[in-house]
Amino acid sequence: MNNLNIEYNTEKPQINFPEYGRSIQEMIQHATTIESKPLRQKTAEAIVGLMITLSPNNPNRNMDDFREKLWNHIFAISNYQLDVTPPPGIVIVKLEDKAKPAPLGYPNSSNRMRHYGNSVHALIQKAIEMPEGSKREGFVEVIASYMKLAYKTWNKEHYVSDDIVKEDLEILSNGQLSLHEGHDSLDKLAAGAGRLDKERNRQRNRNSGGGKNNNRNKRNNNRNTGNGGSGGGNYNKRRKR
Repeated sequence: MNNLNIEYNTEKPQINFPEYGRSIQEMIQHATTIESKPLRQKTAEAIVGLMITLSPNNPNRNMDDFREKLWNHIFAISNYQLDVTPPPGIVIVKLEDKAKPAPLGYPNSSNRMRHYGNSVHALIQKAIEMPEGSKREGFVEVIASYMKLAYKTWNKEHYVSDDIVKEDLEILSNGQLSLHEGHDSLDKLAAGAGRLDKERNRQRNRNSGGGKNNNRNKRNNNRNTGNGGSGGGNYNKRRKR
C-alpha cells in the first residue's frame, strides 16, 4: 500500500497577510533564499507585479501609494529579511514604527431608562430650566406623550399605561416635573400632534398645488387666446376670398 505524504495547510506556517494568499507568501520566502542579488531584486519586482495583477478591481492599482503599500507588505511578509532595494520614492516603514490612531472611546452614559433615548433626557433637562407656567406644562405634556410613543415602540407585547410614563417622568426629572391635573390622555395628545402634522402637510401641498394650477391655467389661457386669434384671422381671410 502506498503511503501518501499529504501536507495540510494547518501544518504550514501562518499566513501573515491573508489577502495575498499562501502562494505569495511562499514566493517571498523563496526570494529571501536567492543568493544572487540581481536575481533576488528581479524576483521581488515580479512578485509585486503579480500582486498588482491579482487586484484587478482595485481602483488604486496604478497609483504610487498602492505600489508603496505592496512593497511595504512584501518586506513585512518576509519579516524584513528580504534584501532588495525598493523603487525610488518608496519608503519602507516597519509596522511597529507606523503611527497608530488613538482608540475611540465608547461614550459613557449614566442615563437611566435608556430606552427613551438621549433626546428625552435633553428635553426633560430643558423643561426643568423653564419657568413655571402654562408653557412649561404644555411642554411637559409633549415630553410625556413622546415618552409613551417611544415606550410602545420597544414594548409592543405589553400594554403601556399613562401611569407608567408619569412615574418614569418623575424619576428621570428627580421629582421636578409632573403632569398637571386634568391633562388629556397621552395617546390623545400624540394622535392630536399627528393630525396637526398631517393638516400642515395637506395645507402645504394645497398651496404648492394651487401655484401649479394657476400657472397651468395661465398657459391654457394663452394657448386659447393664440388659437382664437389665428383662427379668427383665417376665418376673415376666407370670407374676403
